Amino acid sequence: MTAARLGLPHLGFGVGLRSAHLPYVRRYRPPVGFFEVISENFLDNRGGRRRALDEIAEQYPVIPHGVSLSIGSTDPLDLGHLRRLKRLADSLDAPWVSDHVCWTGVLGVHTHDLLPLPFTEETLAHVVARIRVVQNELERPLILENPSSYVEFRASALTEWEFLARMAEEADCGLLLDVNNVHVSAFNHDFDPEAYLRALPHERVVQMHLAGHTDHGTHLIDTHDAPVAEPVWELYRLATELTGGASTLLERDENLPPFPELLAELNRARAVAVLPSGGVHG
Repeated sequence: MTAARLGLPHLGFGVGLRSAHLPYVRRYRPPVGFFEVISENFLDNRGGRRRALDEIAEQYPVIPHGVSLSIGSTDPLDLGHLRRLKRLADSLDAPWVSDHVCWTGVLGVHTHDLLPLPFTEETLAHVVARIRVVQNELERPLILENPSSYVEFRASALTEWEFLARMAEEADCGLLLDVNNVHVSAFNHDFDPEAYLRALPHERVVQMHLAGHTDHGTHLIDTHDAPVAEPVWELYRLATELTGGASTLLERDENLPPFPELLAELNRARAVAVLPSGGVHG
């Protein structure tokens, strides 16, 4: 099963759209399949950036990618936030909305970080129930990403990949497979990243992320401030073989290069992506 069989389009190869590149994209209309924007930057924005985004959305698919849904928190879901998110997604005609398998705060306090979950049966049931509510409110699929992690819970009874697999099936949602995050977490927690990829429900992988990280010797940090590392490219090749290919997005948030440099790196993703039959995505 591919994204198309989940009722969702394959968007090809895209780039995370950042404000610094809005003028270039509007002027040159670069050859990318889609863009992704940070949802929270546009929920209540009616200025020039939003007008630029609306113009770009007339030419390309645009996916809202959130960082504050806090699907794992015990705080009630913010229905006002979901209504604003739905308006944004509707205005962009986005085929899906994405966020992270994490929590960002509790008791009304927001940490502005993507915090890891304890992988337990109780957490799984809690997250699945909340995903169903979110998808109902948004009236479109919610695609959830594996975040990078730097600590683990002793209470966890499931591996991260077991948790994600069951979550996706039981909530009937899609997965955003961040290949760099798999590599980062595997290094930090000493697990096999290839085993992680092989254990996922590949038919549920709707989108993939590629990004750079920072190596601190004893641990890796997902910083999005550098080109994709060689081990991540190798994992990405395997991920495309296993999934049959999914919409793939290159993320860069710091040390932004000129947009043509991002295009060159995106072309490498096109060259690396391999179909199970041995063909290569163009």
